[in-house]
Amino acid sequence: MPCRIVSSLAAVDAVQWNALQLQGNPFLRHEFLRGLELQHCVDGDTGWHGSHVLLEDASGRLLGSMPLYRKDHSWGEFVFDWSWAKAYTQAQLQYYPKLVSMAPFSPVPGSRLLVADGEHALDIRRQLIDAVIEQARTHSLSSIHVLFTTDAERELLACSGFMLRKDCQFHWHNRDFHHFDEFMASFRAEKRKKALRERRRLQEGGVSFRTLHGDEMTPELWRIVFGFSAATFETRGHEHYLNEGFFRRISAALPKSIMVKLAMHGGAPIAAAIFFRSHDTLYGRYWGAADNFHSLHFETCYYQGIDYCIEHRLQHFEPGTQGEHKIARGFEPTAVWSAHWIADSRFRRAIDQYLGQERPAVDAYMQSVREHLPFRRDNEISQPTPQ
Repeated sequence: MPCRIVSSLAAVDAVQWNALQLQGNPFLRHEFLRGLELQHCVDGDTGWHGSHVLLEDASGRLLGSMPLYRKDHSWGEFVFDWSWAKAYTQAQLQYYPKLVSMAPFSPVPGSRLLVADGEHALDIRRQLIDAVIEQARTHSLSSIHVLFTTDAERELLACSGFMLRKDCQFHWHNRDFHHFDEFMASFRAEKRKKALRERRRLQEGGVSFRTLHGDEMTPELWRIVFGFSAATFETRGHEHYLNEGFFRRISAALPKSIMVKLAMHGGAPIAAAIFFRSHDTLYGRYWGAADNFHSLHFETCYYQGIDYCIEHRLQHFEPGTQGEHKIARGFEPTAVWSAHWIADSRFRRAIDQYLGQERPAVDAYMQSVREHLPFRRDNEISQPTPQ
């Protein structure tokens, strides 16, 4: 069956798209990806151009898809290939545009080869891979990057000539905790004392928190919350990837998939963190503050998220990329993977050699940070040997 390429999810039935195996990931839902288009966060002059791959049967029923973007830069990906682009330029070759498969601006592991339930899932995934490689070759594109993919998919991509890149994030896992104090009891005494002191500082300072899901957020609240988040980007010299209209749209379309922790002091909002959630995972995405209380960031973005996971029986909390400060607060090093197809054979060999040297360094880093986890020695969960 031939694959079809579409530039916009307006051309795809939302019910059929959402019926694919998304593993509950809100960032892959039609409402999220289409919302990015409607609010002009992608397409136009953003450097993200939809090039989604669809596989349909003779009746037009969607059997599989691959969210895909032709990109004019490397912003908003969180898997850094700037040095690869620089090397191409030095060789007087063109690195951009390239093809990237991910949920834009969302460094969240998940499936990229989406299929409907059925016995031919493996064949459909292989056809999607073949189609994206054909697209790159037809348009003489430098590369394909499948970012934050699953373990099963990375092995399938490797069999099709993709090179694998390993990185590390810090994730929290629910060990069947019934309340936050039980989670704290898993810490060594000195680590527990420090964490509780961070929380106590804010309580003593009169800071409280409200938990608001999408259907509880008003336009005025979104104006305030987005303003906090946009200010964080501004301090780093960047504009926000998203806009207020996008969050308002997602609040209406996916009200139970988005949640805000709003910090209050003296009856007024002073900080906020924006989260997304699936049936079993909480995802921390954006935050900002108008005041500088000690430990406000740690409480708003991490401890409040852990509290939420325990209360709602969520199994995992993925707070975003980087940040070794997460280790002391119970977030564990977790491997994440991407897969890369490079058209030029010379650069493919050079990048493959580089990735082969990078993986042991990532393994060594993950092993070293495990030694700084705060858990009691008799309570630690044994970790598998890095692959």
